[in-house]
Amino acid sequence: MKRRALILVLLILAAVPSCKRNTGAAGEPEPQKDTVLPLGFRTDDYQVDSSKVRDGETFSGLMGRLGLGARDAYTLVQRSDSIFDVRRLRAGNSFEAYYTPDTTGRKLEYVVYHNDRVRSTIFKCRDSLCAWRFDKPVEKVHKTADITIHSSLWNDMVAAGTSPLLIVELADIYAWTVNFFGLQEGDRFRVVYNQTESEGQVISIDDIEFAIYDSGSFSASAIRFDQGDGGNKYWNEKGESLRKAFLKAPLRYNRISSRFTYHRKHPITGKVRPHTAVDYAAPTGTPVHAIGDGTVTLCGWDGSGGGNRIKIKHMNGYETCYMHLSKFASGIKSGSRVAQGQVIGYVGSTGHSTGPHLDFRVWKDGTPVDPLKMISPPSEPLRKENLDSLGKLYRAYLDTLAR
Repeated sequence: MKRRALILVLLILAAVPSCKRNTGAAGEPEPQKDTVLPLGFRTDDYQVDSSKVRDGETFSGLMGRLGLGARDAYTLVQRSDSIFDVRRLRAGNSFEAYYTPDTTGRKLEYVVYHNDRVRSTIFKCRDSLCAWRFDKPVEKVHKTADITIHSSLWNDMVAAGTSPLLIVELADIYAWTVNFFGLQEGDRFRVVYNQTESEGQVISIDDIEFAIYDSGSFSASAIRFDQGDGGNKYWNEKGESLRKAFLKAPLRYNRISSRFTYHRKHPITGKVRPHTAVDYAAPTGTPVHAIGDGTVTLCGWDGSGGGNRIKIKHMNGYETCYMHLSKFASGIKSGSRVAQGQVIGYVGSTGHSTGPHLDFRVWKDGTPVDPLKMISPPSEPLRKENLDSLGKLYRAYLDTLAR
């Protein structure tokens, strides 16, 4: 790894034009500092503008906006083809443009485009037009976390010095077991995991090895154990799979705005009537997932107020309904087979609605069921020959968290 990094630095420096040395009064060269230039040029020597790629902006359009001629922009595209695919320019990504003053104003010298939080592409916009890549150094870090909820999971993770990115991973693992929309003060998560860091910032959560959720009256452990069959990866200490027939919720971590009840004052009509659904408040466009395998029986407009609606028939007499969608996912129609977790539509505010949210309903043999209280059938347990190894892992992780 160190050898590759050294070669990269040497290649970058080789691509930078050499500068004349300054001389002292006696004509002797002044001592030069052995300075490593991370981006391949001295950024302090230039005027710099910072901005972001605009919606619909092409690479040539961006370069033209920054002052590079169309012919040079075309040449730069050709010469950087092996380094950067200009079709992958993403709206919203940031960049810096470096200039030197000239008689007509200033001249574009370099553009540093940030592909993501680790990778950047540097475009040299003068003399020998070319491009090269710069990757920030990253490291893998083994971590533990202990979070007790006082206000919200997000705020309490930040207060504990833990990246909120961990929430998404926990929500995926506990998607069948823990209702992240119903977390209460005092609920506790303890986690053993690995993350990637760069310059002190968390880039990604790589994997969770072990977690325990405890609400006081209910606890759920999650042990990562791969049986090598491409199936379930997380189990509790008894060898029961965390994967169930139904997800706990059709959305990722968001907020419940209205619960299942037979006596709710309607926000539009003001009348008291049953609300046999759970409403999840979420921004328009948030993906909505099928909570289980099934067949779409309805996909279209609900004239009674539900707006864009999808209804799915599942095994064992279960049906689910997803209402007020802004649009349906590609390929979803009546008769479509869907898999658990598949995106079927997107949150909206169609029909009788006061704001973007998902109205989610469940029936069992035609009778409404509170989605938050539904008990999902379990999946196949861990093979018996692996139970001893799982138990040893469980005890080892408990020891790790106790230190």
